[in-house]
Amino acid sequence: MPTNSGVAPSPRDDVTKPRQRRQASPTIRSRSPLRLIAPITAWNPAARRDAFYRRLLAAADVVAAGFALLLSVSVLGDDHLTLATLAILPLVVLVSKAIGLYDRDELLLRKTTLDEAPALFQLATLYALSTWLLEAVFVDGDIGRMQLLGLWLSLFVSLILGRALMRQTARRMAPAERCLLLGDETTLQRVEDNLATSAPDVELVGRVAVEEDGGRALEESSTALERLERLVHRDAIDRIIIAAGSLDADRTIHVVTNVKALGVKVSVLPRLFEVVGSSVEFDDLCGQTVLALRRFGLSQSSRLLKRAFDLAGASICLVVLAPLLGLVALAVRLGSPGPIFFRQTRIGRDGNPFSILKFRSMEVEAETRRHALSEQNQTAGLFKMADDPRVTRVGRFLRKTALDEMPQLFNVLKGEMSLVGPRPLVAHEDELVVGYHRRRLNIKPGVTGPWQLLTGLRVPLNEMVAMDYLYVGSWSLWQDVKILLRTVPHVLLRRGM
Repeated sequence: MPTNSGVAPSPRDDVTKPRQRRQASPTIRSRSPLRLIAPITAWNPAARRDAFYRRLLAAADVVAAGFALLLSVSVLGDDHLTLATLAILPLVVLVSKAIGLYDRDELLLRKTTLDEAPALFQLATLYALSTWLLEAVFVDGDIGRMQLLGLWLSLFVSLILGRALMRQTARRMAPAERCLLLGDETTLQRVEDNLATSAPDVELVGRVAVEEDGGRALEESSTALERLERLVHRDAIDRIIIAAGSLDADRTIHVVTNVKALGVKVSVLPRLFEVVGSSVEFDDLCGQTVLALRRFGLSQSSRLLKRAFDLAGASICLVVLAPLLGLVALAVRLGSPGPIFFRQTRIGRDGNPFSILKFRSMEVEAETRRHALSEQNQTAGLFKMADDPRVTRVGRFLRKTALDEMPQLFNVLKGEMSLVGPRPLVAHEDELVVGYHRRRLNIKPGVTGPWQLLTGLRVPLNEMVAMDYLYVGSWSLWQDVKILLRTVPHVLLRRGM
């Protein structure tokens, strides 16, 4: 272990591997001028992987466009495509490239298709309009309204499904993206957990500590940067994740600038967005960038829109699921003695209590046995057990499939809950929420929410209420739709509690 005698540690001593706690070695602070470090060659494994993603996405777009044209023109109508149709197929690729749909995967750790849906909707609209305007060239006949509608909808759906399939294919065929974290040990563990959940095609291979000197070494020392460059080459690092929490603003700028000079991709974890979320606008004042933050909470019109969405969604779900709910009620009744429904007081909007409704999944005496099981709790702030002995056999199945939550749709109709929102807490859990996190109660609690998409046992109360706060602070109807769409496969794959 090097000392303060001025001996530089070797590159292997600089890296903390994931899940290993080691004291970072001190770094030389040389005052020598910073030289330009030669960037990594553009045709490295990372570049090949990014190009592979782009090509698969482009292929998916072309196939989706061809399928939509064939379906709308030849199947939904009696018209025929001409050979000139081949000339309009690349249009979808050109437009996708122009609006950045092929380049975003290179920038992101979590590559998802659902986040692209608004842009894909615009792409499908433009493509359908272009086909209609140029039908005399590409179609032998006249495109009717139903055909045009079919082209628009089928292209939108095909683009989403095709891109999702190609991304899954790319994840299986392409090597994992290797990342290095510049930050502290606590951030390392959190990032590693989040990557395992949200970005399985990303591998966190180690950490370089910057907390000891506040990042001055990477800011001032060309020797430190040279060692980092050797480390990047030796471990084939594709991306460096910078945890800026331990650095002040000026040093963060210098660290980001110097790391970008290494030729790798860079991601930054700014502490600011732990509070403001992603709902921001960038303003330009004569070259000076200003971050504009929306006010916290929902406007009156947004509340009305969310309520209308809740009423429509809950009503449709209750009508469609009515036979299933009847079968579940019968199973609960026959599975164990006691009532079909379980009612419990939860804390709702603005701190007002309400009675939440669920299918009973536990024994009738479950609440009286809770204190005896408190030592087996596995989640900080919340009571969660992987194998709770109070759960009935039928209840265990209901919890795995989230069917026990379905009666909460009646709470939604009554206006006590929302389809998507903060997690409804019991009174003693709510008392643990302090400070600005209490503003999570600005809107109604939800049947599902951002917390539902994570493994329940591993999300402590403080992180869960932080997610709820960010959800409220950056609410949009599209965000609710995404959470609902992601909840369905999450529940079906039984990845939650």
